[in-house]
Amino acid sequence: MVIAGGNLPHVDEHSVAIGAAPLVVWDATLSIVEQSFASSPTAVVARALGCRDVHACGPRPLAVGSAFPGFHVVAADAPRELELAGCHRFSSYALIFRLDELVNGRVQLRAETRAEFPGVLGTIYRAMVIGTGGHVLVVKRHLAAAKRWAERA
Repeated sequence: MVIAGGNLPHVDEHSVAIGAAPLVVWDATLSIVEQSFASSPTAVVARALGCRDVHACGPRPLAVGSAFPGFHVVAADAPRELELAGCHRFSSYALIFRLDELVNGRVQLRAETRAEFPGVLGTIYRAMVIGTGGHVLVVKRHLAAAKRWAERA
């Protein structure tokens, strides 16, 4: 069972300022998230880890009830917050995207990760995913892609 993201321990948060309207950034975020996680390689990894969600299903564009390998949508409050959650043998986790309006028509897109890694195998998994910096690279790549997408629109 997945714990609500707000109840999981904080792992990290990264952000990017984007020169676009909130709804444009929202659409870019939904598109990038879906493209990134709804691939065949991601599904293979999700099955290998024993993820609860291994197939893309539910409403599109992403809304509560949508799922794709590794995650399902817990909350979708357009254009403010998208909360994704998931679990597998080694972790329960949430990835929460928040959009904050800045001055001069800019938006700050934040990506907060929350997770718990129970037991010895969870500790090893955390070291492999978080400790190596791989997680940070993936999150920053998502934010940069959303920025490029939104600023081109």
